[in-house]
Amino acid sequence: MSSLTGTGTLLRLAWRRDRILIPTSLLALTALSVGSAQATIDLYPTDEAARSGLGAVLANPSIIAMYGPIGAENRDSLSVFKTVLMGAVFVGLLAYAVVRRHTRVEEEVGRLELVGAGVVGRRAPLTAAMTLASLAVVGAGLLSTVGLIAVGLDATGSIAMGVAWVIAGFAMVGITAVAAQLTTSARACAGIALSALAAMFVIRAIGDTAGGSVEVISWASPLGWASKVGAYGANRFWILGLAVLLAGALVSLAFSLLDRRDIGSGVFPSRPGPARAGASLGTPLGLVWRLDRPAAIGWLAAFVILGAVLGGLVTSVADMASDQSVVDMLKKLGGSAGTITDIFLATELAFVGIAATAAGISLALRPAAEERAGRAEPILATATSRTSWLGAHALHAFALPAALLLALGLVVALVSGGQGDVPGMGALLGAAAARLPAIAVMVSVALLAAAAVPSRASAIGWGALAAAFGLGELGTTIGLPDWIVTISPFAHVPQLPGGAWSATPTIVLCAIAAALTGLAFTAYRLRDAA
Repeated sequence: MSSLTGTGTLLRLAWRRDRILIPTSLLALTALSVGSAQATIDLYPTDEAARSGLGAVLANPSIIAMYGPIGAENRDSLSVFKTVLMGAVFVGLLAYAVVRRHTRVEEEVGRLELVGAGVVGRRAPLTAAMTLASLAVVGAGLLSTVGLIAVGLDATGSIAMGVAWVIAGFAMVGITAVAAQLTTSARACAGIALSALAAMFVIRAIGDTAGGSVEVISWASPLGWASKVGAYGANRFWILGLAVLLAGALVSLAFSLLDRRDIGSGVFPSRPGPARAGASLGTPLGLVWRLDRPAAIGWLAAFVILGAVLGGLVTSVADMASDQSVVDMLKKLGGSAGTITDIFLATELAFVGIAATAAGISLALRPAAEERAGRAEPILATATSRTSWLGAHALHAFALPAALLLALGLVVALVSGGQGDVPGMGALLGAAAARLPAIAVMVSVALLAAAAVPSRASAIGWGALAAAFGLGELGTTIGLPDWIVTISPFAHVPQLPGGAWSATPTIVLCAIAAALTGLAFTAYRLRDAA
């Protein structure tokens, strides 16, 4: 029996489990790139019109830090300037999620050891996971390429755009494969892989904005490689070779580490915990907080950094107001009314709100994960009631997005210092809070799935988010009928600051979230444990 025996069978099994997650993610990513491109084409029908709107964007280091440099001064390049790097990050996250799920998560819960007792080679599970993730990455690049060509963008540049996404995805496949060998827990694996992704983003941002000799720093980051491809400009396809070499080296390292460790262990040994548990661990709320704390701190740190970036960026946004086409583009991408600063902030909050929703959903799905792993049953065998156990998870799932958005609004207000026409702290906090009812609906959907059908909770929770994002944030951009767009809770969010707030949508969204949450508690009380 070779070390790869059973790879094909495990690959089919992995696809069976991810048959909803991967296609939904690919469609959402394609909608993101195609929707943004179509909106830009409507605003800039010619290259000359596009060049007139590029000046303020190209001259703003904060925008370059967030979205990367523009490949060339033409309409096609402008149409994807927000989605090259953003999409590359999302593709990297998809690759990370697939590899981690089918390696370290399976090993931590003990299923991988059971599978390994059959006719399965030592390297087969890792190979199957990396193969599926790589296919998903390539699929994202291909679908994006086809979609961009379909809306009229240059074919060569569209292929380069897809290559930029594939570069980031391949890098994260290798990084996550190595991270899965280093630690004994899926949570630590996530910390290593996501920290690497964040470091790649920061290194790229420094290199892209510093200029001069410091610009070479961005070549140390695979995300920097993605931006250096220069879609619709230089079209440097050879950079894909760097990603293949890096991924190959990381895969070889992952296999080497795998061959040197025992199943269930990691290269880095686990540290012994304290001899006695704290008093807070004796309550459901305290235990759940201990489980959620690392993720919550990580999310909060990311939003504080993002708030600082937006706060520095928003003070120079007024320079864009000289070009009405830029204002129109921001309105299509999420803004509504008010000054150019209001429109810009509303646009950014629309996308940041999706990230905050993802944070809440990840915590709402934890009861299902704990149940599938067999850790919830011993807890529920004590005096802990199902209501208190699910309630602790629900409290954190609803509270985290609120904390993230309010922290971001606070940091933006502090960094911007109320300069120019930047809204005050109250307006910024209100704009952030206005997104919470829609987020609560999405979190309650995930909570209901975790309570009622834990085996399918992840697919339902993340699939619902992808669908809501595609309909609510991109639906009008790509021309979907209003009756379809309004299915998404995000379609009913007031575009603040600058727009008008209405009590009716807020009340309705809160009522829906409350009803779904009530159904979740009822379903959890009535059904048997998995």
